Amino acid sequence: MSAYYYQETNGHNGMAYQQQQQQQSYGGGGYPQQNSVDDYMVPEEEWEREAVLDPAWERQQKKTFTAWCNSHLRKVGTAIENIDEDFQNGLKLMLLLEVISNEQLVKPDRGRMRFHKIANVNKALDFIMSKGVKLMVGAEEIVDGNLKMTLGMIWTIILRFAIQDISVEEMSAKEGLLLWCQRKTAPYKNVNVQNFHTSFKDGLAFCALIHRHRPDLLDYNKLTKDDPLTNLNLAFDIAEKHLDIPKMLDAEDMVNTVRPDEKSVMTYVSAYYHAFAGVYKVFKRIFHLNIKADEKVVMTYVSSYYHAFSTTQKAEQAASRICKVLSINQENEQMMAEYERLASDLLEWIKQKRPWLENRATDNTLSGTQAKLGDFRDYCRSQKPPKLSQKAKLEIDFNTLQTRLRLSNRPAFTPTEGKLIANIVDAWKGLELAEKGFEDWLLRELRRLERLDHLAKKFQHKCDIHEEWSQGKTDLLQSSDFKKCSLNDLRALSRKHLAFESDLAAHQDRVEQIAAIAQELNVLGYDQITSVNQRCQKICNEWDVLGDLTHKRRVALTEAERIVERIDSLFLEYAKKAAPYLNWLDGAREDLVDMFFIHTLDEICGLMEAHNQFKATLGEAGAEYKNIIRLVNDARQTCLDHGLELTPNPYTNIQPDEITTKWNEVQTLVPQRDQDLQTEYLKQQQNERFRLQFAQKANVVGPWIERQHEHLQQLTIQVVGTLEQHQKKLEAMETNVVQYRPHIDELEKYNQQIQECMIFENRHTPYTMEVIRVAWEQLNTQLTRQIAEIKNQIYTLEKKGISEEQMNDFRAAFAHFDKSRSRRLDPKEFRSCLIACGYNIREDRQGDVDFQRIMANVDPTQTGFVTFELFLDFMTRECSEEDSVDQLTLAFKTLSGDKPYITAEILQRELPPDQAEWCMRRMKSYAGVDSVAGAYDYKTFSSALYGESDL
Repeated sequence: MSAYYYQETNGHNGMAYQQQQQQQSYGGGGYPQQNSVDDYMVPEEEWEREAVLDPAWERQQKKTFTAWCNSHLRKVGTAIENIDEDFQNGLKLMLLLEVISNEQLVKPDRGRMRFHKIANVNKALDFIMSKGVKLMVGAEEIVDGNLKMTLGMIWTIILRFAIQDISVEEMSAKEGLLLWCQRKTAPYKNVNVQNFHTSFKDGLAFCALIHRHRPDLLDYNKLTKDDPLTNLNLAFDIAEKHLDIPKMLDAEDMVNTVRPDEKSVMTYVSAYYHAFAGVYKVFKRIFHLNIKADEKVVMTYVSSYYHAFSTTQKAEQAASRICKVLSINQENEQMMAEYERLASDLLEWIKQKRPWLENRATDNTLSGTQAKLGDFRDYCRSQKPPKLSQKAKLEIDFNTLQTRLRLSNRPAFTPTEGKLIANIVDAWKGLELAEKGFEDWLLRELRRLERLDHLAKKFQHKCDIHEEWSQGKTDLLQSSDFKKCSLNDLRALSRKHLAFESDLAAHQDRVEQIAAIAQELNVLGYDQITSVNQRCQKICNEWDVLGDLTHKRRVALTEAERIVERIDSLFLEYAKKAAPYLNWLDGAREDLVDMFFIHTLDEICGLMEAHNQFKATLGEAGAEYKNIIRLVNDARQTCLDHGLELTPNPYTNIQPDEITTKWNEVQTLVPQRDQDLQTEYLKQQQNERFRLQFAQKANVVGPWIERQHEHLQQLTIQVVGTLEQHQKKLEAMETNVVQYRPHIDELEKYNQQIQECMIFENRHTPYTMEVIRVAWEQLNTQLTRQIAEIKNQIYTLEKKGISEEQMNDFRAAFAHFDKSRSRRLDPKEFRSCLIACGYNIREDRQGDVDFQRIMANVDPTQTGFVTFELFLDFMTRECSEEDSVDQLTLAFKTLSGDKPYITAEILQRELPPDQAEWCMRRMKSYAGVDSVAGAYDYKTFSSALYGESDL
């Protein structure tokens, strides 16, 4: 039976569900927005004069509106060819208005001058405005052949005379026409009418409307969604040939246009409505008359069967009823105990884990932080998933128990204090809040500790080099040896001091680097920062002292410079070249043994490029080395030539052997540096492969999980087929998800490889393991919850005797008003849903009182929302017969032979042993004057089962 027939036989004003309508048809709270005629007929913004109409839409509108006009003009033996030209003189426009309105317009002017045409068009426009239509078009624009404004005028006429009169459940014409299409096409596969453009593009919606009313004209099952051109042409041809509906649309335009013109489609669909609506109402009335006549005959005949067999089976039925009631109570008690146990266990586990996750402190060591990261991974993989499943089971069991209690008219189950579902959800939210960012914090901490270790070693290395260089410099600068030296020695000391100043300036950068590294260690919170600061301060103080002493010695040597003779130019040149060159050698040695800390292939490539540039300068450095050694050799050769003893160079302490040693050391370190950089380059290549390996898998797993979420959302919103079939679909999807688990495990293995290699960024994929892990857990939880809800609905069908069609109507009505898809309705949405389901709730004070009484019944705990389970329970109570205290009391009275008490002997004889024993333990002794030994009070026992008690 269709939703329309169910509406009338049920006695309400609309138990049929209004299927999904366009979002803009409703305002806040889900109430339909009733548009007045004046508001509805105001021209739309897209007809404004300056706008440019889309060429495809203009072509469709011109063809459709021309066909519509000719469908009326042919009644008086005329037609139009060009809509922008044939209405210019106003004559056919006035004729069209007379045909569609069945009214006589004023006599037109027959002249051919422009003012005659304007006058005729104005008469037509005045007639349209007399019907309550507000026009934004002038007669001059129609006379001038303005196509866009002519189309706008014709659309306004179509709205007023062809669409405005369409009425479906007091909705506006457009909304009513859309709802009519949705209702008519609801049973058809691949048809989902949501608008008047893309929903009709494949032609199946037109074919479904024809087949719904005239199944003899086409075979819908042979049509496919993949051949829209055939579908559209078939519908247009049948409508024109058999239904007298002119072909207003072009199949090729519909298919080739991304978004067909809404006004053209709406005009054509309105012709279907006018062709079918009247015939449908007649057949529906005849059908209902036949239903009522047959029902009385059948009821009279069946009643004779009932009276013939009811007496002999009364006792058997009474015992069966009691067994059924007792069995339900026993199962409910078991579920309550299991819920309490699981809730206690889960809350205790959360209480233990939350402080550990909230602790953001480490022992400030690399190994300790790595161990903590390993513990967290074990928590995410091994400890949390079972508890998440336990939480989901708790929610499912609680909802199932409450559903069973409501369906059997038992009081709602209230867990002990602190174990409500809300308490468990709050505790779990607290756990996830503590967990949020824990892993990121650990990884950041690891990077920080590695950086600290690198900087500390670099600091020590630079300090060792500087202290080695500065050793003895203070004593040398404080020496007064120049006072005891000869004139030549004093001049030599002066030039030696000049070389030292050059060396001192060259070491300024190293001291600044040491201070900068110490500052960074302070910022990063190095655990041995005290010793670092002390050593840095000592070096800086010594450097200041060196500067002061250097200045003082320079002043003293300047005073004695009058007695300094010309120093051997060869030694002086050697001193000037040797100090910077030796400093360059020291810097090169530092760079060659400097440790590097990188994470990407680009960084190592940059280091290798810099190293290659350094190697390019070795040729020039080698030439400089030969030049310096040549100066020493020249000095030695000069002494030999003149028979002199070679004395130490008075200008510098740098020996040629030292330069040679360090130059050879630099040449040895260069290939070692090449090898270290190559090793690091291979390591970064491996890291890049790990990144690509993870990204390739994540880019497959991530979209798969997203598609599963979308599929589950579709199954949740729209149930196709029976509930058992829908349950099998969900279970099949659950099997598919379980079978996909190895892909998640494989991705976890790749993620572990990445983290073990200290890889922190991956530019090849937008997905991280945490994102995929959360999406996977949500998919499993939602799928489990949806299967449990379907099972509860199946249980409701069996318990209440409700038909599958009624259940689908309830579900569809709820889903329609559940705009946020939160599976709950606020009071305004629930009220709208009740009105849509046929409840006469008036918009006045009495209506508010009636609705508050319903809310108190549906939402006794005053949560302010109506969940789907509460809504389903309310609707099933309204549509079915339920067990009650009176029925159970009558059953006991039947067993006891109409006595006010029942004996143990009767209970043991009529009930199963375990249920008989269960009753005797809970029944009170009968205290009436006619009591006998072993008599039990079954009336108070029955009341306790359906009222508040400690059962």
